[in-house]
Amino acid sequence: MVKKIEQVALLFDFYGELLTEKQQDILSLYYEQDLSLGEIAREFAVSRQAVHDIIKRGEKILEGYEEKLKLVRKFTLEREKLETVLNLVDDLRDNKHLKEKIKDIINEIVDLQHKD
Repeated sequence: MVKKIEQVALLFDFYGELLTEKQQDILSLYYEQDLSLGEIAREFAVSRQAVHDIIKRGEKILEGYEEKLKLVRKFTLEREKLETVLNLVDDLRDNKHLKEKIKDIINEIVDLQHKD
């Protein structure tokens, strides 16, 4: 469940502005402020089922944007590569041959940025 929350939060960070204002508000209340369906339903004077449907529809829309644009995937790959570089830099003091590995990873990051 935590993995799904993290994934939706990332999708929302990247594509949330493309949702309707109501979808943005409800997804924010549900995922960022951890309100229940009932609490959100009272806030908007709608049924719990309506809130559930809006959340599911919003999630599906966000996932659709990611399928087409792959911005979260690119971001995640770049972040992983940068973390690897930082770990290698920490080891660099003890091991000089890591310089070549660092150069290779930096080149991979540059290639990822230019594949747009």
